Formats: sequence, structure tokens, C-alpha cells
Amino acid sequence: MTGGCLWTTGLVLLAVCVKIGLRADDGGAVFIREFTLIRRDHLPEDSLHEGPSSQKPEDPSSRTARSEEDRDTLWDAWGSWSECSRTCGGGASYSLRRCLSSKTCEGQNIKYRTCSNVDCPPDAGDFRAQQCSAHADVRYQGQYHEWLPVDNDPDNPCALKCKAKGSGLVVELAPKVLDGTRCYTESLDMCISGVCQIVGCDHELGSTAKEDNCGVCNGDGSSCRLVRGHYKSQHSSGKTEDTVVVIPYKSRHVRLVLKGPDHLYVESKTLQGVKGELELDSSGQYHLENTTLDYQKLSDKEVLRITGPLGADFTVKVQYASGADSVVQFIYYQPIVHRWRETDFFPCSVTCGGGYQLTSAECFDLRSGRVVVDQYCHYYPENIKPKPKLQECNMEPCLASDGYKQIMPYDLYHPLPRWESSPWTACSTSCGGGIQSRSVSCVEEDMQGIITPTEEWKCLYSPKSAILQPCNTFDCPTWLAQEWSPCTVTCGQGLRYRVVLCIDHRGLHAGGCNPTTKPHIKEECLVTVPCYKPAEKVPVEAKPLWHKQAIELEEVIVTEEPTFIPGPWQPCSRTCGAGIQQRAVKCQVLLSFSQTVADLPDDECEGVKPATSQPCYRTPCSGVEGQGRADEQEEEEGNPPQREELHDWEYEGFTECSESCGGGVQEAVVICLNKQTREAADQSLCVSSRRPPQLLQDCNTQPCPPRWETGVWSSCSATCGVGLMTRTVACTHSPSRDSNHTETLRDEECRMPKPSPVQACNRFDCPPMWDSRDWGKCSRSCGGGTQRREVLCKQRFSDGSVLELPDTFCPSKSPATQQSCAKQECPPQWVTTDWSPCSVTCGDGIQRLQAVCKRQGEDEQYQIVAPETCAPALKPTSIRACSLRPCEKNIKLEVIKPDPTILAQRKVYIQWRKGKKLQFVVGGYAYLLPWTSVVLRCPTRRFRKGHIQWLKEGRPLVSLPHLSITSQGYMKIQQLRPSDAGIYTCVAGQAQENFVLKVIGSKQKLSVPETGESWLLSDGQRKASQPDVASTGERFWELHISLNQYDNIVQRLLDLKGSILDEKEPDLTDSNEKNRSTMEDEETSELSSPLMLIADTHRLDEIIHNLSEGFGGPRGEQLIAQLLTELTMTQGENNESTLHPPEKAESSTQGPLLYKPNIKTHPTRLRGPMIIHRPRKVGVVSSSEVVVHVGMPVLLQRQVASVELKCEALGNPKPTITWTKSGKELHYNSRVGLLSDGSLRILSPSKVDEGLYTCIARNRLGFTSLSSQLQITGDKGSSCVQGNSMAVDGLLCPEKNNTSPSVELCHGQACPLRWRVAPWSPCSASCGGGIQSRRVSCVRGSEEGVSEVESQRCVGTGRRPSDTRPCNLQPCARWATTPWGPCHGHCVGPSLATQHRHVYCQDTKASKVPHRMCSGLQRPSSLKNCSTEACALQWRVGPWTQCTATCGRHGFQSRQVTCAHRRTGKAVREHHCTWRPRPPSWQRCNVLSCGRAGECRDSTRYCEKVRQLELCPLPQFKSRCCQSCRDT
Repeated sequence: MTGGCLWTTGLVLLAVCVKIGLRADDGGAVFIREFTLIRRDHLPEDSLHEGPSSQKPEDPSSRTARSEEDRDTLWDAWGSWSECSRTCGGGASYSLRRCLSSKTCEGQNIKYRTCSNVDCPPDAGDFRAQQCSAHADVRYQGQYHEWLPVDNDPDNPCALKCKAKGSGLVVELAPKVLDGTRCYTESLDMCISGVCQIVGCDHELGSTAKEDNCGVCNGDGSSCRLVRGHYKSQHSSGKTEDTVVVIPYKSRHVRLVLKGPDHLYVESKTLQGVKGELELDSSGQYHLENTTLDYQKLSDKEVLRITGPLGADFTVKVQYASGADSVVQFIYYQPIVHRWRETDFFPCSVTCGGGYQLTSAECFDLRSGRVVVDQYCHYYPENIKPKPKLQECNMEPCLASDGYKQIMPYDLYHPLPRWESSPWTACSTSCGGGIQSRSVSCVEEDMQGIITPTEEWKCLYSPKSAILQPCNTFDCPTWLAQEWSPCTVTCGQGLRYRVVLCIDHRGLHAGGCNPTTKPHIKEECLVTVPCYKPAEKVPVEAKPLWHKQAIELEEVIVTEEPTFIPGPWQPCSRTCGAGIQQRAVKCQVLLSFSQTVADLPDDECEGVKPATSQPCYRTPCSGVEGQGRADEQEEEEGNPPQREELHDWEYEGFTECSESCGGGVQEAVVICLNKQTREAADQSLCVSSRRPPQLLQDCNTQPCPPRWETGVWSSCSATCGVGLMTRTVACTHSPSRDSNHTETLRDEECRMPKPSPVQACNRFDCPPMWDSRDWGKCSRSCGGGTQRREVLCKQRFSDGSVLELPDTFCPSKSPATQQSCAKQECPPQWVTTDWSPCSVTCGDGIQRLQAVCKRQGEDEQYQIVAPETCAPALKPTSIRACSLRPCEKNIKLEVIKPDPTILAQRKVYIQWRKGKKLQFVVGGYAYLLPWTSVVLRCPTRRFRKGHIQWLKEGRPLVSLPHLSITSQGYMKIQQLRPSDAGIYTCVAGQAQENFVLKVIGSKQKLSVPETGESWLLSDGQRKASQPDVASTGERFWELHISLNQYDNIVQRLLDLKGSILDEKEPDLTDSNEKNRSTMEDEETSELSSPLMLIADTHRLDEIIHNLSEGFGGPRGEQLIAQLLTELTMTQGENNESTLHPPEKAESSTQGPLLYKPNIKTHPTRLRGPMIIHRPRKVGVVSSSEVVVHVGMPVLLQRQVASVELKCEALGNPKPTITWTKSGKELHYNSRVGLLSDGSLRILSPSKVDEGLYTCIARNRLGFTSLSSQLQITGDKGSSCVQGNSMAVDGLLCPEKNNTSPSVELCHGQACPLRWRVAPWSPCSASCGGGIQSRRVSCVRGSEEGVSEVESQRCVGTGRRPSDTRPCNLQPCARWATTPWGPCHGHCVGPSLATQHRHVYCQDTKASKVPHRMCSGLQRPSSLKNCSTEACALQWRVGPWTQCTATCGRHGFQSRQVTCAHRRTGKAVREHHCTWRPRPPSWQRCNVLSCGRAGECRDSTRYCEKVRQLELCPLPQFKSRCCQSCRDT
């Protein structure tokens, strides 16, 4: 068998026998182990007979049946399993056996099993695709192809069919795929030996096990629950998007269908908090968080299917589009994340001799992988807690020396005998206290868990449970009657009602009261006002029959008492002779709350029900039925002689007057009369052409008396408890019937009583609700704290009272009682550590208090940070004296007490914006805004602060109401005034220091006092160390010069502040955004600028010295702008409005500053835009290409190739960058363009490019801006500006000398060699990146006569300028917008509403791309105001009602307040008028004292009704109506 292959009748092994150079021990060939397993019946017939070793198969007809034992004994044992065909994703392994008989063996010589049933890594790729790609290096039809798999072939799924990429050519590259390849993409069935084999979810061949909807193999669907619902978009809400549903992690079989114009998109969030977003642009498959989404976009709907399981929490959202609202239907299976999990066995109950151990069940959170409390699992009814399992343990016998069996401390798990109780019986009474019982018996549980009763003594180790207990101990419900309502009539006898409630022990309205003891809810009442009925104007007999019926019907109206109400009679059942008339009779009642009529069963109405039928008779029938038809036939033939004699038209009275007063009309009644019987007949019996004409006459011409006109009831002021409904009641009069105009008269002119304008409504108890109080103070001011509030459960009752209830009465979810606050980080601060060593080694010296800059972290621990982050002005500067051993000296010196000194600071302070209080130290100058509070300190050494003296203008300072001197020597000025400006002097012994205080805006110039004695100390008082270098007059003059020497430079700084830093943003937005931006701009500019600028006097002296040529030149402007930048930057480091950039950003010496207030760098927190200010970081690409960061002035003194203003902005969302020039929108062209990072590039700048360039960074939280002044001069001299300015004259600024270097001129060929560049050519592309080129040549000579030479000669003059450069790097994308939606948003003003549109980024092919592709372009607005007549609304108020009381504290009056259209007056919903405050609808009135205690007077306007209803005997009415009830 070594030289061939064995063929069997079952599955055979087709081996490819390949001889190689190695030999086996038996001399046979070594075979490569690569083969394919196929069935025998799949091989061609001729292939079964090839080869010398092939055998002819046995004829099936001659085969005899063998026993199972004989069949198994013919086979050898099964061999070991082969290696798996795949390493992951599910493969196949086989085992072989050999036939031991020379005859054919029954059965198969090979069997299979699945293996490697683990998921492949995401980057492994598809197994079928790998097999197709293996043929990529094999030519097909002379060409190489990139092959892609053809999946889900219905005819032959196990053939390797591949499709050529690009051409669509489909070829079967192999008849069979490798074993383990999936037959179909959505199935576990796999191909083995070219045949698709069934694989169950248990990964067993031939298994029919399937996953349930929860993804559990052979599951019952109890581990998940079906969720279905629908969502409807609300375009009128004004939003552009909304959330449809949040589908949790691991959900399956998701299906959403959107019908309408809106658009779906998906957001994801993993358990680790990583967020993702997916835009669904076109139909196809998408992948998000290892989850495949099938999206289908049709003409009228969108369908989203996700098989699952979801790899994260998916939030499905909808983007609103114009048109009708959309509807989304969704369904999915949500996993039950909390499941019971069986624990391991607890320790054994004994150590020896045989014991028990149990398992338990714990609630497990599948998302977090943690064990949680059992309540989470009890929430799902599908969860069934596993029963404990019991097993024996420690069965070995105990040692005899022990004498006892040690009991482990796990007796609660050992099934000892225990008390078992039955359920409690029902309580003997439903309320008032009863008894319930149960049976308690001792039981024990055996090994199988079977419980059986046993003797009670076995359970006496624990107390026996109670068998009786009280129940329903609360009081029984009782009837509670409310007050009677007013009488239902205004005259005569009527009814009044009251509400009777059944109140239980909790004070709630419930059932359970005895119906036989219920108090009556209605009774008769008498109003002592006679009822008047108008006299009949027309005799009753003159009225037609239908009018008589109408009179009868009017007499029966629906009241608040259940009454039978008959309907109108139907026509008679016969046209002649005797017939029957029918009508409907209903039992109805008038509901007083809603003023509607309700139908009741007949047994609810008292009295006899009116008849529902009656006989009727119209005309006598003439002859038999056939005769009647003959008469009709004669009528049709036009032969009416007999009818004319029998019937004729006649007048019979008039109809009722159309008006009861003011003039009406009535019409004569025409009837068809039977002349014989003189009774009315059917009008068809009379000839219509002979009908008499219509007759009209005037009636009731007397004028109408005034009458009450009532409006509609307003909505109830409260939804529960008790509220009020109001209506307008006015006495009106119509002057004439021809006019629709009515006049409003005084109430006294209408008949009393006046209808009530107020009535109670919704008089029922509110459900218990949570009442949240205001939040308390935060526990910390920064760094994260907590604040608490009180949340109480309260209930409002129908009588207006409020009851506080236990928390269990309110809904289960209570509002939060604690929340985090003060989340912003604490600013760094100086923390003192220790005193420095003494400054001397002997004698007297000083020590300084050392301080380090620290920041408090979230763990409340302090960490040391860079000193630059702390404010230098706040650094402690405490100094103390120290004394060491005496210094050794040969000569003993006289001990001289040191003189006191004042620690002055030579500073100039400029207040930059308003502040409440500022503190200063003497020795400097201060320019302050009026109404600022000032504290001036005079720190001294070796002098008591309480002895400090203060002078103003050389004279002792006099205390004023707003100016005082503290016991510590401080001087305080409350709300600085112009009169407070002056020279303040601090005197400490022989030392003195001055402080010059000026008020910004005041024109006052300070001068030295005329008498020098009061200002200067005499020589004897002057310090000994101070030389007398000038006479008194000279010192006066020096002081006069120093008083005002900084006025000009301070004024220039203040002017520059108004022109640059406070510049308003250009009006490039719509009105809505502009309003919002203006508010944000004011707030940002207020906080982003420092409170005060502090400059050293020597720095200002240096600036003044450099400006000796005057303040008007460009150099002066440059130096002032540079100084302002320095001061703003220096103070920004100490101001709350500055912030350092991320570590990855380039840092300068002092660190870049972001002009944005109070923003903390948090990776996920929203924040407004910030622009990085790099004051001393200037990079120059070459001598002809200048790169400057925005915020720095730029001075060009010669022609350069380009200037680039870099603008680096941060924010979340990422801000967009726009530029303006001198306050106007900057228009881009081929020379001035915007780079992809937001920077501005100007090619070949010239004089026309001069101006103030402002970079504006904007996102939806606000905007900020920073500016640079570009100035181009023609000076050839060396006027390089030092400092933070940028000047270009071919090289960077050389070091500054005291004298300007001389300019060397050249003429003709003596001029040096240099490079000359031509202007740049236009860009080759308008976007997406293009190329610009220019000509670069080497020239020599002056400008008048320049000559071009070889380029090699300019090599030594410097690097050759570049001749090409990239341009227009911004991506080829633009913002696109949908048409503006309808103007139906919220009303924001008079005739103003909002309308929306969708803004998206699209490429040149009009396909949507991510928004970041358009980040460099200005984004159009998606919201704007629009004008609509629908918002021409206003609050309309009615007249105040009469006050409910004439005195006391209970009177109130109300009026109707509605939101109505200005033109039509039609009322609309009140939220449309909320842009304007709502006028009050009720107010207190007549809040006056009701007089002395003994005075008898009426305190309510209802006293007349109280007296008529005879309510005076009741104390509560008699006290309010003392005067009216006095005579009764």
C-alpha cells in the first residue's frame, strides 16, 4: 500500500502523492500531508477504476446483512484527531480508521468534528476572501486580477467563486473551499469536503441548536426583553435635531424605520466613555464599535437594521429637515443586565463526622462585572433565583479523642430543623383593628430537599414564630361633607349641592364608607326674589303647531338635578288617518365644573318618565288605498277641480317676534286648510301657485333694558387642590336694533343679582409630590465641593392646606438632595514655608519669609507648580530682623540705633477696568477710575505702624466721611472722587515717602504747594544719609516735573485701549447671533482684560527717553503698542483671565497667554474660543518671508515676499477663524489668502495692505479676537524697533546702540551682489493645494541701473530665495445650507419668530463630508429671526372684578389676561407671549382694617345674599355680615 492510495466504498481519501529526495525507513516515498476529503459518490465513475491498486466495488445486491458486532470488528480503532483546518473562527478536524478485512467494510472510515471555535481578531480578515486573494499572483486569461469573494451562492455555497475587482468578472477558481469555510455569512454552517454541513449554535456538527432572541444558545428568551415604541418629530420645537432612542450595550435584532423627510444618524458611547459618531449618507453597510449596521435609504423612508450584539450604547438621533413631521418606529431586544449567578459551595457545616454544605445565588451586573445587591435582580420578573444545592461533606469519622463534633460557624447554611409558617389569613375586619392567624410547625429537610414535619422539640433551639397578630388597626373611613354650594337659581325655589367625601385614615379620598349613612348631597333652597315672566304678545292659538312644541320644550331645561329631558316629536308615521309619533326621552344632568350635559341611566331620575310615543292625526284618508292612488294619478294628470274645492290657503296668526325687545319682525303663518273640517292639512294638497304672499309686521319695538353680558370662563388657575376660574361680567345696553354696538353701563343699571365672575374649580386633592427647597451654600469655593438642599414630600388638599407626608407617599424617584459644585480648579497661590538664613554671620541682619507656588488638586493635596503661575504682586514679602553673635572688633563702637525706613515700591499703576477695591504701596503713581475704593499701605521697618502720620499736599490729612486712617497705619478712601487726587505723604519718624494719586478723566494738574516748609522737611529733620544736593527751589522744580511726567504716556495707553483692545466685532452675523455675540463680547472683554496695569518707573523713563522725537510718529505708535502688550501680558499672568496653553504648545520666556476668561482645560468639557498670544515668539522662514504671531505689531521697512500672521485658537467645539481689516470684513484674493490652520498670508505686501488685522475665533459658546497692526515704511535707514515689535529691513533687528548706525550708500557697479525676486505667479489651484512660482535672479548695481549676473556669484550673499511654494492649502470643501424652514418658531418679539435651516459641509461633488473639512471657513448661521404676522401678539387684560371683601386681609379681585393677536383679537396659547412679562391676573384689594373690635359692619359684598338665604344664625356668616344680620 506504500505506492498507491486506498479507495473505500464510503468516504475515501484522495491523496496527492509527491516523491521528494528523502526516503523513509521502509524505502517508500514521504508524502506531503495536503489532501482534500470527498465522498465516493462524488467522484467520477472513471476515476474509481484508475490505478493498479484500485478494487472493483462489491455489488450491493449480493451484499448480505451483517450483525452490528461483525461490522464493528472489521474496523480498526479510530486514529487521533488531525490538526484543525483553521486557528480561529471555527474549523474542521478529522479522524481516520482502517478496514481490517479483505472485504468491504460497512460504514465510514472518516469522521469530523468542529474545532477552534473562538472569534478571530478584527484584523484577521474573511477566510473566503483569503482563499480568493491567494490566486492574485496567478494569471487568468493572461492577466493578473485582484479577486474578491462571492458570498452566499445559493446554488453551490462551497465552491470558491471570486469576482475580479473593477471588471466584475466572476470565476469559479476552485470546486471546493477549504474545510471550515462558512457556507453563508450569517450562518454557522461550514463546508467540509465541498459539502455544506449543518452546525448548531453549540458548534456541533449536525446539531439543530439555535440561538434565541437574546443570543443564548438553546435559550428560552428569558435573558432579554422586547422593547418596541415609536417617536414623532416636533419641528415646531425649534430644534435642529433630537434623540429617538438610546439602545443599551449588547442589545440585538434592532430595527428602526423612519417615514418622513428627516434623516437618521447614530452616536455611540463605550463602557469606558469613548464616544463615536456615524453619518448615514447612502445605503450600505457601516461599522461602529465592532458592530455592523445595515442602512437602507429609500425615497420615502429610511430603514436601519443591526443584528448585534451592540458593542456600545447606541444613541439614534434624527436631524430635522423642512417639511412634515417624521415618525420613527423601533424594536429591539434589550439584555437583562442583572442576572442571578450561582455561587460555589459554602464551607462544610462540620469538620468531621458528616455535614452539609450549600450553594447560594448572587446578583451579577453583566456590564460592570461586579456583584450588586439582590434588589437589582428582583426588578426583572424574568429572573428566577436558583434554588440552593445541598451536598454532604467531611464524611470521615471524628477521632475518638475529640469526644464531640466541632460545629463550624456556618449553621445558617446547614439544613437544621426549622420553624415553617403558613401565610397569614385574611384580617377579621377591614378597619378599626382585627386579628389574623397562621399555623407554625417544625419541619426538617432531607438530602433530596424534601421537607417533612417533625417533633416540635427539635426546633426549640430557636423561638417559635407568632401565630396571631393584630391587623388593620387604622380607623375606618368616615363621611366628610363639604360646604353647600350657592342656590342653583337666582329667584324662587331651587336646589343647592355639596360634596361628600369618604376620607380614610391617611386623610385621602377613598372608598369603604357605609353607603346607608352617607349625608344627602342636595336639598331645596329658596331665593327670596320674585321671578318675572314676560307677558305673551301673541295668542297661543295663533301660533303654529311646531311653535307650540317649541314652547313645551323650552319649559324643560337641563339642570344640576337629574331630570328627564324629552326630545322633539318625530313626524307622524302616516300621512293620513291615525298614526303614531315617537320621541326620545333621556335622563340628563348638568355638570357644574365643566358646564356640560351628561346622560345618566333612567333610574337616576326621579318622577314619572314622560311618554315616548303618542297618537297623531293629519288628514282623513279618502277611500281605500287604491282610491288614494287614483287620486294621486289624477293630480299628476292636472285635474284638480275637487281638490281645489276641498283645500285652500289661509292666514292663521303670526309667528313669535324675532326679538324680545328693541324691535323685531314677525311673519304671517300660511296654512293649507281643509274647508270641511277646518283643520290644517299637508301643504302639498294645496296649489302652490295660489299661495298668498308673505306678510311681515314690526313687533316689540320698545327699547331693551340693560342686561348682563358674560364672557367665557378662563382656564383653571391650578390643576389640583383648589383653583379659580374667572370671566368677564358687564352691564351692557344696545341703543338700537340696527346697530351692533353695545354700551357698557354701571352695574347698578342692570337687574340684580349680578352673575358671579369667579368660581372655584379643580377642587380635589393633589397627589403627593416632591417639594424641593433652594440649594444651600457650596462647601468649597473651588476645587470641587458639595451643596445640599431639603426635599420634602407634600400634598395639597382641596381646601388649600398643605400636609407634609413621609417620603414613601411620593413617587419612588426623589430629586437629588446633594450635588457637586465649584468644579473649577483652584488658582495657584503662594504658600509660605520657612524663614531664610540670616543675611549676616555676625551682628544684626535680616531674614526673608520664603514662599513657594502651589496648586490644590482634586484630592485636596497641594502640589508645587512653576512660580510664574502665581501672581507676583501677591507674593509675601515679609522681612524680620535677626541677631547673631557680636562681631569681633578691635575698637568698641558706639551703639547707634538704626533709623526707621519705609519699604516703598517705585511703580506706576493704571486702572484698566472697574473694580471694587484696589490696594497700593507708597512710592509710586496711580491713575484710577472714579468711584473706586482705595487702600494705601505704608510698610515700615523699625517703626510702629500706629505712629505713622499721613499728609496731603504737605498738610496733615483730615479724616472725611469717605477717607479714614486705620489703627494699622493704612489710609482708606471709599469711592474715589476727583477731589481726592493729590500728593499723599507717609511720615515714619525721619523717613517719608510720597504717593501721587490721579483720577482718570479729570483735567486737574497737580502742583507743588507754595510753602516749602509744609512740604519739605528741614535739613535737621532730613535723614542723615540723604545729601542736600539741591536748594529748596530746585527741589520744588524737580518735584513739579515728576508729578506729571507720566501723564502723556498713560493717556496714550488709554487711547490705544479704546481703539484696539475694545474694538467691536464687525457686523457679519444675523441679528439673532449679533445680539448674543454682543452680550458675550461685553462679558468677555470685561473679564479677559487685566484689572490694573503695573509698570516700573525706570521702564517708563526709558520709553520717554526713546520718544524724545515726539509722540506723533510711527515709531512712537509702535513703542506704545509694544509697551501695552508687555503690560497686558505681565498682568495677565497675575489676572484670573489668563491661562497657559497645553504642554505641547511652544512656550516663550513668559509663556503664551490666552485671551479668554475663567476656562479650565478639561478634555471633554465645552469651552469658548481662546487665542494663544506668543509675545516674544517670532519665527522668520527667510529674510523675505516674515512669520509673526497675531497680537504683535509688524513694521516692514523694505519689500518682502510675504507676511504670515499666525492665529492659533483653542476651544471645544473647535473654533472657526475669520479675519477683518480695520474693522471691515477682509476679502480674500490670489494675493491675500487664508491658510488651512487659520493663519493669514499676504503676498508681496504694499502700502494698500497697511491696517489693523484682527483674528476672530468663534464657536457656539462665544468668540474672542486679537489684532496686529501692519505698517510699511520706505525708510532705508536702520530704524529697527526693539522689544516685542517685528521690524524687517533685510535682517532681524541688530542689538540696540545709543546712536543710530550710519547708512552706507552705494552707486552703480559698486553696489554689492544680491538676489532679486519677481512677484509670485497665480496659484495653480483655487483649493486643495496648488503651486506658485516666481523668477529668482542674481543682480548687482543700484536701483537706477541694475544688471543681472550668473547665479553662482550670489552664492556667498545668502541662501537663494525659493522659486516655488505651496498655495491655497485649504481643502476643497464649502459650507452648504438647506433652504430656510418656515417662519413658525418661538415668538421672540413683536412680529418676530425664528426659522431654522440645516448647515453641512460638502465637497465639490456635493457629497457630505465631516464638519472639520470646513473648519477654516466661516460657517453660515442655522438660526435667524424672521417676520411673521402670527407673532403680532400682545397681552390683553380685562377689567378688574369687584373686590370680594370691603376690608380685612381676605379680599382679592381678578381679571382676565390672555395672549391675543393685535389685529384679529383671536386668543392664542400664552407661551407665545412669554417674550414680554405677563400682567398679573389677580391682586389683593381693600386691605384695610375692618375697624375697632366693637364696631359692627359688613366685611364682604355677599352679605345681602347671606341675609336672603337666612344664614345669619350661623356664627361664621354673622361675624362677616354684622350690620346686615343685626335686624334679623
